[in-house]
Parts: sequence; C-alpha cells; structure tokens
Amino acid sequence: MSRPEILAPAGNREMLGAAVFSGADAVYLGLTGFNARRTAGNFTPDELREAVAFCHARGVKVHVTLNTLVYDRELSGLADAVRAVAEAGADAVIADDLATAQLVKSIAPTLHLHGSTQMSVHTPEGAKELAALGYDRVILARELSLEEIRAVCEASPIEVEVFVHGALCMSVSGQCMMSAFLGGRSGNRGACAGPCRLPFDASAGLKPGQPGRACHLSLKDMDYIPHLRELMDAGVASVKIEGRLRTPEYAAAVVTACRAVCAGQPYDEKLVRDIFSRSGFTDGYLTNRNDGKMFGVRTEADAAATRAATPKARELFRRELQRVPVHYELSGGVEDGGVKLTARDDDGHRVSVYSADEPQPAQKDPLPGIERALGKTGGTPFVMDGLAAEPGEGGFGFLPGAAWNELRREALDKLLEKRSEVTPHAVQAFEMPTYPAHTVGQLPALAARFANAAQCPAEAAEKLQYLIFPITEAESIPEAWRGKTLLELPRVMFGRLEQKTAARLDALQDAGFAGAVVNNPAQLRYTDGWTLYGGLGLNVTNPMSAARYASLGVQGMLLQPETALTAMQAVAPGVPTAALCYGHLPLMLTRACPLRNVRDCGKCPGGGTLRDRKGRDFTVTCSASGGAGVRTVFNPVPLYMGERLRELPVDVAVAAFTTETPARVSQILDLLFNAQPFDSEFTRGLYYTNN
Repeated sequence: MSRPEILAPAGNREMLGAAVFSGADAVYLGLTGFNARRTAGNFTPDELREAVAFCHARGVKVHVTLNTLVYDRELSGLADAVRAVAEAGADAVIADDLATAQLVKSIAPTLHLHGSTQMSVHTPEGAKELAALGYDRVILARELSLEEIRAVCEASPIEVEVFVHGALCMSVSGQCMMSAFLGGRSGNRGACAGPCRLPFDASAGLKPGQPGRACHLSLKDMDYIPHLRELMDAGVASVKIEGRLRTPEYAAAVVTACRAVCAGQPYDEKLVRDIFSRSGFTDGYLTNRNDGKMFGVRTEADAAATRAATPKARELFRRELQRVPVHYELSGGVEDGGVKLTARDDDGHRVSVYSADEPQPAQKDPLPGIERALGKTGGTPFVMDGLAAEPGEGGFGFLPGAAWNELRREALDKLLEKRSEVTPHAVQAFEMPTYPAHTVGQLPALAARFANAAQCPAEAAEKLQYLIFPITEAESIPEAWRGKTLLELPRVMFGRLEQKTAARLDALQDAGFAGAVVNNPAQLRYTDGWTLYGGLGLNVTNPMSAARYASLGVQGMLLQPETALTAMQAVAPGVPTAALCYGHLPLMLTRACPLRNVRDCGKCPGGGTLRDRKGRDFTVTCSASGGAGVRTVFNPVPLYMGERLRELPVDVAVAAFTTETPARVSQILDLLFNAQPFDSEFTRGLYYTNN
C-alpha cells in the first residue's frame, strides 16, 4: 500500500497555514468568484500566488476549486480565472462544468484537471469517461461503499480521490436544488444556505399545517479515518477532508489524525470528535449501513466540546512539521580561512553560504558538534538528511556554536526562498468563441416526462412531440408511442444498477425507441447506437458546455432549471434545447433515506412526506429499497409557465409529471396546450431572476 495524499481544506490564509504546518500533503482552496464555497475567505489572484509559494516551499500541492456552474456572461471571467491559476503556479484545478474543463485544457494544458464531486461520478464507467474528457483525477461522490470505491479504483485509468471526513450533504453533490429554490441561494453556484439542516420532519401523525420540528434531512459528519488503511488498500490516491468553512484548529486536528493512521499509529479520537461533530459521526455509506443512525444535528454539547478542544488543537500547528529533507555538504576549514556550507533538497535546489569568522585550530574533533548544530532545524520545514564533510588542510577547525547556528539559519533561509519561487504554467493564447443567441418569442414544441406509462393520457401522447419515460418502464410503452419516446436513464446508479442498465439498453436497441436521455457523463460510454439527449443531471447552463456535449453526440439537452431566461437565451449549441415548463422540481436526490428516521425500510410503502418548519409537505419517492436505491425530495409547489411558453427561449418545453394522477395529468396538459394560467398555487422558479 502506498500512502495516499492527505488533502486539507484552506478556506482562508490562517487555515492554510494550519493545514500545512500540521502536515497536509496538499490543500484545496477557492479563487474568489468561481467555487463551491463562496462564503469562505477564498483567495485573490495575488493571494493565490503567495499561497502557492508558501505551500511549494514546503512540498505541499495546491488545488484550486473552480467548481461552480457558470453562465454565458461569466465565461470571459472564468477564462481570466484559469489564467490567474496558471500564472500562480498552482498544481490542479477542480472543475465540474465542461466549460471550465475546456478552458483549462485550452489555456493552460499543463495544469492538472480534477473532476469535482459535483459531477456525481460514482461508477467505474464515470471514471473512464472523465479520463476520456481529459481529467487527471476523479473525486468520487460521497455516497459510495468501500466495495464500490474499490471497483472504481480497479477500473479507473486516472487517480481516485475520496472524502474521508467532514460534513455530508444530504443530497448527491451536484444534484441538489433545494437551497436555490427555497432560498434563492444556489448550492451549485457556491452559495448553499444549508436548508437541509432546518426542520424537515418525517414523523407520522402531524396535523395538517402543523410545523415540523425534527431534522430528518440532517446527516452526521462522515468519519472514515478509522478506515484509511482499507481505503489505501483499495487504491485511493488522495483522501480529502471537507471543511473550508471551519476553523484552522479543525483542519489541524483532522490532518494530524489522518497522518497517524496512514503511518499505522494511534490518534486522538476524542480531539477529532470534539473539534467538530454533529452528535457524533457516521461511516454508514462506506460500511453499507444506510440507516437512521446516519442522522444527527449540531447540539450545544457539541459546541461546548469544540470550545474546550480548540486550545489543544491549536498546539498542533504552533510549530510546523519538519518534512523536507535537506542534505548538507561542508568544505574548507583552517587553511582556507573559512568554511563553505551547501544545502540542497531532493528537487534540485541548491544554495551555499560561507562563514563570516575564520576558524581556529581545533583541540578535538569538531564534527560531532557541527552535526548537532546543523541538525537543529526546528521552526523550519526542513529535516537534516545527511552531512557530506570534506575538510581542507588543517581540518574544519573551531567555530563557536553561534557561528554554526548562523550558517545553518542562513542556508535554510536561502533554500526556503529558492523553493518559494513560483513556476507559472505556460499560458496559451485563447480567443473566446462567440455563440449565437436563441430566438425569443417562438412557441416551443411540447414534450412530457411521465413516471410510468399509465400516467400518460393516450390522447395527449399523439399531440406531444416527445414522450419521456424512465427506462424501467420500457416494456410498458405501447409500440405506437415508441417512435417518439425517449428512455430516461437514472441520474445516479449505485450497486449493480449501471451494469443492469447497460444490458437493458443493449436489449432494447431494436425496440423502436426514439432515443435515450443521459443524466450522467458515465452514460455516454454505454449508449452506442442510441440517439442521445441530455437530461437534468448534466447541469447544462452555458453555451460552451452545451456545445461540448453536442460534440460528444448529444442531440439535444434540457437546460438546468436554475438558469434564468436571459441566461437560457445565450445557449444555442446547434442542437435543440429544452426547458421545464411544468413540474414539481426534484429539489434533492439522496441515497440516505430521511424516512428511515421513523420507519424500517422493509415496512415502507415506497415513499412518504417531510413537513418543514412552515407546515409545508414535501413528497419523497424511492426508486428501490435499501442502499442501491435513491430518494427524491420534491418541491410542494410546481413550476408552471403554460401561459408564458413563448418567453422560454428554447426549442422544446417539457412538462415533468411525478406523482400526479392520470386525471390531473390530463388537466395540466390541457392547460399547457391551450396556454392557460395555472389553476392552483405555482411558482415561476428562478426563470425571472438575474442569474
């Protein structure tokens, strides 16, 4: 087993120092404006350059997060951000939007590219697709078991990174719109307000309108530190600590623990727990114990434990870890009028300094004292790794201890300065492509997505341009509908669902269906022979990423519903675009089940509701029982644009039906066909915002 990289959060300069001083091998940090933690301190381009110099001097890598969905008007600024990262000499960019990936490869091709966990990669085929797209590393979804991680590592042609400690999002990362639609702050844009930590109550017996009080969407923090040796054995290249919004003391405590376990040594479990937890920790995903014990909230007792533990954790980075080997070469002496001390590292840096005083003849062998003086490297990142001594005529002679100390300090200061020199990546000229705007004012064609075949009215099927059904419904679709039917693939696939879905696609190849809707980059790998359309899971928000998917064979795509109409208009990739015109939006997609707080999986009817603090009910549906299934939490108020269809700057308007009865489906489709106002409470979503 090779020890994985320990990757620590650096939300600001103080946290960066704590992570490095306590022994992180790499840090990840945000560049102001384009990252998934916009409320962290983050770094300006000048501060980034200083951070890279500080880290590289100590052998620590710097990964920069540019992992936020972007809109057309931001692409030029994103290109400037990529140039700033390259010029700062950082090691890697963490990206999810294919536009960011394209800009990195076009502007600074020597920058490493890491696929963000927001890409929802959770299978071997997903890792292979990222490799084909030019990524050097995949950051896996947090929901995977050890066996699933091992399977990805064994198949992946690129490095695999996993989260091992810190907050667990309830939703699969990149597939959550709860903060955006409930509070106007998009998690996919780096501004998550954390609504899942608020009351969402699955308890039975709540009276209509009664506010929920239990926090059944709040997961405990993950803690895989006791399992690090197993992850090492699985082939994980990097273990990542979540927490850019936390404290320097938190970073130091967790980094120290990870280093100890990777070295086969004990660690201070109490300190790790006390520095931050939510009623303890969970390893439920990793160990396949996906149950109600995964849930927890931050209590006052937790906060008190953190306050008490902070001083002890602060001691972990009071002095920096000595880990950069330094090799000394000593020459000269009495007959030469002085001594020359050379210090070099394993990266080829080399400096020489000379004694200010002339050595006097020594009465005893000075070498043991010299070695002791040169070995006193405390307070620096260096550790002595050998001394090559070549005394001149008359030997080294005698110099007072203060002189040797000064020689050592001067040599190490110069060596640190040389190691701090930033080496920028070469930046290539790049002209931002221009993209046509979509026409506005035309009536888009209508399509509809149904949860099952029984939900679709036969008379409406003839009038809709496309019918969309989950692939699990394929055999139930009448042959007469298949020529306009698209089979929708799941946004995430756990267990053996990916293999089963690929086999099902092969079996349905000649069944007459119009195409398939891909919802994850992995699905581009096993859909040969199918006409492909991009679904909600691809998170397309700008013309560059849309054009990239079109180049990969996607013949049309649904735009991410957080996208405002003004931003939609800028997306015209040469293939049809679509937008939702009706539907209870899927706010959250989760492998953990909130209903397990109150019932056993085996006794569940396949779904339920959550009551929020305002008394609203959120429908929860389940794709399959147990850990292989996923649960979707839907907005109680549907999106509706029926009388404003001409304001949608897309080719196709999609009505998405979930739990509606067939009779209700017919009513809503009639409203849409006739461009009528909605007949009950609805929302326009974020279509008229300024994003």
